Amino acid sequence: MIDPFAHVPSHRILTGLALALALAACGSGDTREPAPEPSSTQTGAQNSIIRDDLEDTAPLPPPPLAPLDARIGFPEGGAELSESATADLDTLLQSPQIEEGGPIVLRAHSDAGGPGDANQRASQSRGEAVRDYLVENGIDEERITIIAFGEQNPIAPNANPDGTPNERNRAANRRVEVHVALPGASEEAAPEEIEQPEPTIAENLSRATAD
Repeated sequence: MIDPFAHVPSHRILTGLALALALAACGSGDTREPAPEPSSTQTGAQNSIIRDDLEDTAPLPPPPLAPLDARIGFPEGGAELSESATADLDTLLQSPQIEEGGPIVLRAHSDAGGPGDANQRASQSRGEAVRDYLVENGIDEERITIIAFGEQNPIAPNANPDGTPNERNRAANRRVEVHVALPGASEEAAPEEIEQPEPTIAENLSRATAD
């Protein structure tokens, strides 16, 4: 039998065999496309519910400013400002409503512990005391209106059912109610336009005793 490779040098035979083996190895490889990676739903991963376009949302604006009300108490028969009254007014002076520059209405009241005309004067003096303190601390006097009611608008009965004075309620009635409106607010009603409640029987008895 004749060897077909007898005339071929041995090193060429080895080179050819190596090349043939390499080609065979390439031809027998797996040519299928790789399987896709599992999705997040298949692996159990949780998707974010936060939208990317909402993460940089601007903060909400502050709520609109509302009018401010405060109540300043007074001792019996006097119009002097106590330490607690000046402290309350100092707090009011630092409020943003005051800084807005709107009108300020002072509704001044008294108890029913004396004659009506004296109570009217007492309430007027209390309103003026609050006004003067505000003006001394930088408030334009043109912004301030005083309405003196005397004993006409109590927030609690001045007398007990048997006609004796109710001192606790009378102390509550000796007050100046401060209303700080916002700029552009409508004008306050004049005193005669505000309904005045009738005194109770107990208050009439108490007044008759005082007189």
